[in-house]
Amino acid sequence: MNLTELIKELRFVSSRSGGRGGQNVNKVETAVTALLDLGQTMHLSDFEKKMIREKLKTRINSAGILSVRAQVHRTQWANREESINVMFRLIKNAIQKKKPRIATKVSAGATEKRLQSKKRKAQLKSGRGRISFNKDE
Repeated sequence: MNLTELIKELRFVSSRSGGRGGQNVNKVETAVTALLDLGQTMHLSDFEKKMIREKLKTRINSAGILSVRAQVHRTQWANREESINVMFRLIKNAIQKKKPRIATKVSAGATEKRLQSKKRKAQLKSGRGRISFNKDE
């Protein structure tokens, strides 16, 4: 995956942003949405596209376009850069293969410690019962 080539395939749409900016928020379109058409991109392999579709399905619309919206900054340029960074972070995390978990056995020391703790708690709770002064009962 070549990031510089992938940037050329991104499409940007600006819109009015909520958040900071005062009266400026009502006048200037500072929020930026970065769009990547997964069906048309040439810089991702079919396997990478499949992984992205599986892991980022909530961010992909019915047309197969991955979208990321940024509105944290006050300028359109900064939000554009932010949307690019978030897009690449998402793609990178989606493409990475997860390391398989190796099942491990509980150590003997941990098991012994747990059993001792259970015995202590049982002893403590048994001492909370009623105390009888008669030897008959």
